[in-house]
Amino acid sequence: MQLVTTIQEVRDIVKQWKKEDLTVGFVPTMGYLHEGHASLMKEARKRDDKVVVSVFVNPMQFGPSEDLDSYPRDINADSKLCEEMGVDLIFHPEPSEMYHDDFCSFTDINGLSNHLCGLSRPIHFRGVCTVLNKLFNIVMPDRAYFGQKDAQQAAIVKQFVKDLNLPLEIVRCPIIREADGLAKSSRNTYLSAEERKAALILSKAIFLGQELVEKGETSAKKVTDQMTDLIKTEPLADIEYVTAVNGLTMEEVDEIKDPTLVAIAVRIGKTRLIDNFVVEK
Repeated sequence: MQLVTTIQEVRDIVKQWKKEDLTVGFVPTMGYLHEGHASLMKEARKRDDKVVVSVFVNPMQFGPSEDLDSYPRDINADSKLCEEMGVDLIFHPEPSEMYHDDFCSFTDINGLSNHLCGLSRPIHFRGVCTVLNKLFNIVMPDRAYFGQKDAQQAAIVKQFVKDLNLPLEIVRCPIIREADGLAKSSRNTYLSAEERKAALILSKAIFLGQELVEKGETSAKKVTDQMTDLIKTEPLADIEYVTAVNGLTMEEVDEIKDPTLVAIAVRIGKTRLIDNFVVEK
C-alpha cells in the first residue's frame, strides 16, 4: 500500500493501472476511520481491481461555527486499517494541495440540498460536491462507495454525477452499527460516557419507525410523531428534524411508500448525529 500527498502522484499511479485495464474503486473519507468505512473498502475490494481511499478533512464543507479544527484525525490508525482492508493507495493531501490561493470554482446542486441537513448547514453540500468533483477528476474511479448513513449526501452525489455525465458508478452500502445499535460515526468520539448512553435514543427511534412500517403503517406523520415522542424522552436530546422524504428528491412525503427515506438529526450535547432507514417495497 502506498500513501501519497500530491495530485500528480495519484494521477501517475492511476494512469498506470488504467494502462493495465484495471478497474479502480474509490472510497472518499475525512479520516478517523471505523468499521463503517471498512465496510466500504471491503465492498470496493470485492468489485474492483484497485482500491483508493482519500483521507482529507475538507474545510469547504464546514460552516464558521462547526468543528473543523476539532474534527478527529489519526492518519497512522487510518493507514493501518486501510492496509488491513487491502487498500492499494491512500491520498492524504493538505488543504493547500486541493485549494490553491485563487481557487474560485464550485460545484453546487439545487433542490436536493434544500432539505434535511441542508437547512441547518447551507454551505455544506456545495463543499461536499466541490471536493468530490475534484477527487473524482483526480482519481478517475470506475466506482465510488458511500454509506447509507449519509443518505442525503449519497443521493446528491448520485445526482450530480448523472447531471455532469461523470463516467463512474455510485455504490451505496448499508449503515454499520455498534453492538448496541448506534450508527458508526467519527463524531461519536465527541460524546462523553453519559452522552454516549443518551445517543442510543437515535437508533431506538429508527428501530421504532422501522417496526411501525413493517406492521403496515403508511402515514408519515404517525411514524415520525411516534419517533419524535420517543426521542423527547431523552433529556440530553435536542431534535433538529425527524422527517420522511422521497428517497430520490428529498422532498417531504405524507405517505410512506417506495422509495421513502425516514431520517433524523439530533444533537446530544454539542454533537450533531444523524441516522435513517429506507423503505423500499
